[in-house]
Amino acid sequence: MLPTLKPIPIKERLSIVFVEKGEIDVVDGAFVVVDQQGFRVRAVLTHIPVGGVACIMLEPGTRVSHRAAALAARVGTLLVWVGEAGVRLYSSGQPGGARADRLLYQAKLALDENLRLKVVRKMYALRFGEEPPARRSVEQLRGIEGARVRRTYQLLAQKFGVQWKGRDYNPEDWDVSDLPNRCLSSATAALYGVTEAAVLAAGYAPAVGFIHTGKPLSFVYDVADIYKFDTVVPVAFKIAASNPPNPERAVRLACRDIFRQSRLLERIIPDIEDMLAAADLPRPPEPEGLVGPAITNPDSLGDAGHRS
Repeated sequence: MLPTLKPIPIKERLSIVFVEKGEIDVVDGAFVVVDQQGFRVRAVLTHIPVGGVACIMLEPGTRVSHRAAALAARVGTLLVWVGEAGVRLYSSGQPGGARADRLLYQAKLALDENLRLKVVRKMYALRFGEEPPARRSVEQLRGIEGARVRRTYQLLAQKFGVQWKGRDYNPEDWDVSDLPNRCLSSATAALYGVTEAAVLAAGYAPAVGFIHTGKPLSFVYDVADIYKFDTVVPVAFKIAASNPPNPERAVRLACRDIFRQSRLLERIIPDIEDMLAAADLPRPPEPEGLVGPAITNPDSLGDAGHRS
């Protein structure tokens, strides 16, 4: 009798896998991509170690069976349905987010202006490696951050010899963007996928942001921005400078490598806890009189937000 499948921590996983064409199914208990290659040719099975991957990006041309989606959920792997080159997000699963105490804690910090400002200042310090200016509001810090970001884009473009006209792309028309912007969009999409998987695994809500608001992935953008210019943005400019025949594929491979080299998956969840802890607010205790689960949750090897 095989043991019950359980999630493993995000920090011990591969970062991301893209699947472009094929049917995703479970064959003999394994998560596979099936390429039929015509009726007279034997189907080709490509095995994916689903429990060892943080996020699987499903591009146009893929189909997912019920068994495959159920297996990904059991092992805590995020499935994300995206557009061409992984840029446009259509939908995503939610293998995590199963901790009400963390969701309530996050919401309390976001709703209190003073606590929110403390979290934003910590995010600023983690991103730029220095304390933000004193006596600044969230809106003022956002303006300072925007100016630094635009300047960083210019400096990286100069470093890699790329003509830069500013960040500009149209998700409705991928080909209208210039090469640097297409590379940046592909790179940031990969980072957002990995970050969302980590946010859910930590038990928090992707939509409850502190700097970004009003988007389904506001908190994901908050967290991903901390790593963006140390990881995927330089990679995107480097690929754009080399002008490869398939820049989107080159960006994905380079992002996968930089995620591994920077040990990104080991850093995200501890950094999230540090950001929220900057508010100096203890986690609220459970109210008295709550009815506990009728069936005790089994012990899990995964992160706090994974469903056991």
